[in-house]
Amino acid sequence: MTQSASATRANFSWRNIDIIIAAVIGVAVGLIFVIWNIIGGAGYEAVNALTPGLGGLVAGMWFLGGPLGAYIIRKPGAAIFVEVIAATVSALIGNQWGISTLYSGLAQGLGAELVFLVLAYKSYNLATVVISGLMAGVGAWTFELFTGNLAKTFEFNAIYLISTALSGAVLAGLLAYFLAKALAATGALDRFAIGRERHGDV
Repeated sequence: MTQSASATRANFSWRNIDIIIAAVIGVAVGLIFVIWNIIGGAGYEAVNALTPGLGGLVAGMWFLGGPLGAYIIRKPGAAIFVEVIAATVSALIGNQWGISTLYSGLAQGLGAELVFLVLAYKSYNLATVVISGLMAGVGAWTFELFTGNLAKTFEFNAIYLISTALSGAVLAGLLAYFLAKALAATGALDRFAIGRERHGDV
């Protein structure tokens, strides 16, 4: 095995600290979800009443876990892991969607994860994180398409796809990027690549 291959495998391996911090992030984001279930849920209904499908503009906050987890942890599976934990917290505390929240979280996490997978887990910058938020939105849209939205009009689904993807890019991707930077600035993430970047060590 070459030195490069060994380094890559080590970089992809989860440390105990990775698991702990990913779980903490997941729980924290899950608590954000609990609040957004009320605010975002009401906002969704209000905006959707104006233009069916446009409610997706407020959905992005529910996709935050994937991009945030992936950007901080930078290991395969981080986006899925954090998003599913966040969805689990939301479901356990109680929301209007019940157990389907877990399946939705998995779809959103897969959407976000796909971006980093395609880039071989080597690119972690603003554009990548924003695109991962967008793809989390696409994942959510796909899940909802096959759990009820296929019965709705083409116009609704087209508007919902665009609004959900845009919301994911901003409220999940862009927010995750700056939130992670803010956390790194406190020194709390110095054991991670994002923390070392702050010190110019990587």
